[in-house]
Amino acid sequence: MHGLINRSIECFLRDTYGAEAWVRIAQRSGADETGFEAMLSYEDASTDRLLAGAAAHLEKPRDMLLEDLGTYLVSHSGTQPVRRLLRFGGATFVDFLHSLDELHDRARLAIPDLTMPQLELREHGASAWSLSVVHPQPGFGHVIVGILRAMADDYGALVLLDHAGRKDGVEIIGIELAEMSFAKGRHFELGLRAP
Repeated sequence: MHGLINRSIECFLRDTYGAEAWVRIAQRSGADETGFEAMLSYEDASTDRLLAGAAAHLEKPRDMLLEDLGTYLVSHSGTQPVRRLLRFGGATFVDFLHSLDELHDRARLAIPDLTMPQLELREHGASAWSLSVVHPQPGFGHVIVGILRAMADDYGALVLLDHAGRKDGVEIIGIELAEMSFAKGRHFELGLRAP
């Protein structure tokens, strides 16, 4: 697993649950308490142990922990570059959804050796879609659910999301847009302001 993924999990745990919780989770999972190096590679088993240790320590289901990680990646003040990358997908939540097919390639341009899930959106009517999430490691679909939930809030849209499970290496997420302008979305500017 790419170190950037492990480092993201580490930052999520530290920022959300505190440094003491991180140390206990690291000890429980056999991870280095000083953390992960973002540009190194780690065995997939180390990521699995880290997630299992976090779920056990926090007494939280792994799937829920992964959804919370996805939300964190978009909404935390320290992860604004991820939000910006995703917001470039379009002016509305529907535009954003249609940009997801390209996310894998955009991420590869930034970090060539990062193995991101392949995403494929299918439309099932004016306000319903399914998103296929393909990755050898299970669980990325739950991270995507968290990202979708946070991005819907970011755009001010009301959506219903359903992780329908994993079959043959593919996780399916059901997406139903209940209301496009349910609330005021978060402010976003295409260009960065000069300091």
